[in-house]
Amino acid sequence: MDLQPIAYEHQGTTLTGYLADGSGGLPSPGILVAHEGGGLTRHTKERARRLGELGYIVFALDMYGEEDVTLERAMELGKALRRDIPLIRGRLAAALDVLTAQPNVDWERLAAIGYCMGGAAAIELARTGAPLKCVVGFHAGILDSPPEDDKQIIGKVLLCHGAGDPIVPPARIHAFTEALTAAGVDWQLHLHGGVGHSFTNRDIDALGISGFAYDSTADARSWRAMLDLFDEVLMPRRDGG
Repeated sequence: MDLQPIAYEHQGTTLTGYLADGSGGLPSPGILVAHEGGGLTRHTKERARRLGELGYIVFALDMYGEEDVTLERAMELGKALRRDIPLIRGRLAAALDVLTAQPNVDWERLAAIGYCMGGAAAIELARTGAPLKCVVGFHAGILDSPPEDDKQIIGKVLLCHGAGDPIVPPARIHAFTEALTAAGVDWQLHLHGGVGHSFTNRDIDALGISGFAYDSTADARSWRAMLDLFDEVLMPRRDGG
């Protein structure tokens, strides 16, 4: 499936995301995919393409406005975004506008998924009260927001995390799930033993970062968990894959 680049703007910054339209011209669920701190790379695009092949309309969003950035530049951009929650929420809302502007997107069946910093961003979008049926975070960061913001989360939350993640320790995730419980949010946590950060990214090992490693088993299990949740709240998969 080909990805269609789409340029859009947020607060004067030109962003370029990629659309995978698997609708076949029929009303279909729309899914946002938010990238890791390293930027909108092959990893995120591949996930969008796979979801498009399952019949979803998918938009791999851009949080930086810069593509093919160095790791150092990506870390600089990501750090600035994480310090500015209104900005990161605005970037996600702008991407949601692009997704819902697609003619076959069913506005009643929307979801957001994210990886690492993208997981944190997807959660922040949900904290605005965006009409998402579910949010899925893979090795997701959690940003500090007022407890009342968690009460704005409408959809169900799935967190897929590595028990050995040194960047976002399980204690941080458990604190978040306690807050979700207090807010009355339907949530699940899949904690993968012996697994570190960025476990879904096949390219991460080449960077040689301590505590970051691809794990094929955790990747496959977490992907299936996400699809099971989509079956529950969006639609059955078309090919059972």
